[in-house]
Amino acid sequence: MMQTPNATPAPEPASAAPAASGSGGLALMSRTGGVYIPPAKLRAMQAAITDKSSAEYQRMSWEALKKSINGHINKANTSNLKNIIPELINENLIRGRGLYCRSIMKSQAAALPFTTVYAAMTAVLNTKFPQLGELLVARLILQFRRAYRRNDKLACLAGTRFLAHLVNHKVAHEIVVLQILTLLLERPTDDAVEIAVGLMREAGAFLTEHQPRAVAAVFDRFRSILHEAKLSVRTQYMIEVLFQVRRDNFKDNPAVIDDLDLVEDDDQVTHYLSLDDDDELDVQEAANVFKVDPNFLENEAKYAQIKRDILGSDDNDSGSDGGSGSDSGDESDSEDSDADEPAANNNRVAAAAASGDGSVIDETGFDLMALRKTIYLTIMSSLDYEECIHKLMRLSIGSHEHAKVVVDMIIDCCSQERTYKKFYGLMAERLCKINRLWADLFAAAFAEKYEIAHRYENTALRSIARAFAHLLATDAIPWTVLECVVLTHETTSASSRIFIMVLFQEMKQEMGITRLLARLTDDPFLKPSFAGMFPRDNPAHLRYAINFWTSIKLSILTEEMRECLKNAPPPQRPAMTRHSSPSDSSSSSSSSSSSGSDSSSGSSSSGSASSSDSDSDSEDDRRRTCVRAAPSWFAIPASAWRSSRLAFASAPPSRLGLATPAGWAAPQFSVASSSGPPPAPNAKPIPARERPLNQPQTGRSPSPAVPVPPPSPVPVVVPLALAVPLPLAATWAPRQPLAVAR
Repeated sequence: MMQTPNATPAPEPASAAPAASGSGGLALMSRTGGVYIPPAKLRAMQAAITDKSSAEYQRMSWEALKKSINGHINKANTSNLKNIIPELINENLIRGRGLYCRSIMKSQAAALPFTTVYAAMTAVLNTKFPQLGELLVARLILQFRRAYRRNDKLACLAGTRFLAHLVNHKVAHEIVVLQILTLLLERPTDDAVEIAVGLMREAGAFLTEHQPRAVAAVFDRFRSILHEAKLSVRTQYMIEVLFQVRRDNFKDNPAVIDDLDLVEDDDQVTHYLSLDDDDELDVQEAANVFKVDPNFLENEAKYAQIKRDILGSDDNDSGSDGGSGSDSGDESDSEDSDADEPAANNNRVAAAAASGDGSVIDETGFDLMALRKTIYLTIMSSLDYEECIHKLMRLSIGSHEHAKVVVDMIIDCCSQERTYKKFYGLMAERLCKINRLWADLFAAAFAEKYEIAHRYENTALRSIARAFAHLLATDAIPWTVLECVVLTHETTSASSRIFIMVLFQEMKQEMGITRLLARLTDDPFLKPSFAGMFPRDNPAHLRYAINFWTSIKLSILTEEMRECLKNAPPPQRPAMTRHSSPSDSSSSSSSSSSSGSDSSSGSSSSGSASSSDSDSDSEDDRRRTCVRAAPSWFAIPASAWRSSRLAFASAPPSRLGLATPAGWAAPQFSVASSSGPPPAPNAKPIPARERPLNQPQTGRSPSPAVPVPPPSPVPVVVPLALAVPLPLAATWAPRQPLAVAR
């Protein structure tokens, strides 16, 4: 269509700027955020957008805000909480309050031991942003109400534990905890009482100080439930333990630990929300999803001013236009720089070649060797692990590759010592608790060292295993690293079994057998990671694992496997087959009859002890024919042959109704016993749990052995000395089975 000279062209829409970026803009406008966009491409898209208030730019800043908040929450722990909180304040928490509440609730449900950290973080942010704490408390109350109606025990446990710690930090009022306890104990069940006991242990110290009369009423209700004895023994024991905790004044469950007591009581804002506030519980579901803000730039400028008032400086306020989006973009760039490192190296090489300025890029690995030498000298010159960590942090190890070199050097130095030094374990523990990056690197190193355990000598292997045992015992690395251990005869070697043995014996020494057993059996989130160490799929793997744990003095870990093996179906025994076909039987009977006639003629013609070659051949034919013509019940399993001492074995033929041939003598049997040497006269019996499978109950210590399969029914042929004369063997059939001596 043609355009008139006086007509003005229509202005291009504001969203036309990122059209050159291909499908990236369409991916960002999708509901879930679309596909992954590399950081370089994301920066190019942000630079192409000139209108900062457009929907595309708001969408990109929203996705960056969500990623940044989630990353900060996942990195939080007791040691770095004071550093994480300013980084969170740098983000627009007013705009992302729904994202914060959803992310922290999800992280707390996945990692219950970090509940105290998340509660302390929320308590600090609640002093600056009260709407953030109010929204979190409202969502936790609504989550508990929904989980209680659905009988979701795990959700109730997570929600009540979070609410208890928020009450301890005075973010929520204690009335909500007392209402939950009243609801759970009104009609007590095993699950309800278990949730109430857990809630009381977490909030008992705070409630005893502020609401002693209410606590006394709650414990009276617990006492009456215990006296009624209508619940299971496990639940009654939990109530008794709770009374003991109360007598100890909750010394193991303080309200707030010293490292997380970051807020003064006068500065805290307490929200008075109760369990039955239907109208006041505004959970703001719309705050979880992206919405275009017509006043985006004004709101970002207001939050920038609030941020400057809180932090006191604008050092971290990088650019007023981008707001939290630019900060989050920088964070995502630093996290994703590892994936783009090879491309960055190639770009640097190409730029140096194009510029021709004479700059040289070292690709010989000299810098890496110099870094390893520096790390080695730093470790060896340090008096204690704290000094060593301080020196390593001053090296400005920023890239992922250099951090991995530090981890490898610590493990290599530990393996080169003549004996294990706890210095290396403490140093690795401190690094893992400084930043989660180090914990991930040590977790990856565990799987790598386990795979190449056969390359190390015995001393080095034991030192490495003890270092990793210290990291696991102190929860410096996650226990999910044990999923690489598959305890079967095919997947393990001698070195890997030594590694596992030293690892668990060291953890038993540091943690105690009770805590170790609880960690391996009670945590439902970790059980899939332990499936390889405690197999249940194959009886042969079960026996192997039971024998291994018993041989390293950890038979208490085999209780469930022994029960599983006891309840397993018996193995299928192969069917008994005859050794001859009907044609063979007929031919055998005919040949036996002919051989019988030859034998009878031979015995009548010659009565002397001397025999000719024809007599020898006839004797061999007669023995083979007798074995082939034996009935099917002559095939007796080997176990029955050894244990029952067949009565007819040494009886003369006359007792079987047969004629006694000339020169007959009773055969001598010598059956080797498979039960091993006899026990010592004063040996104490070994308990069933301490005894490996397929071993006798003797006083000797068990030894690890490959599991013995169940005995197969091997046919045992009657000794040839019992062979009857051929005419009788061809026609004689017993009327009833032979008696077996018991």
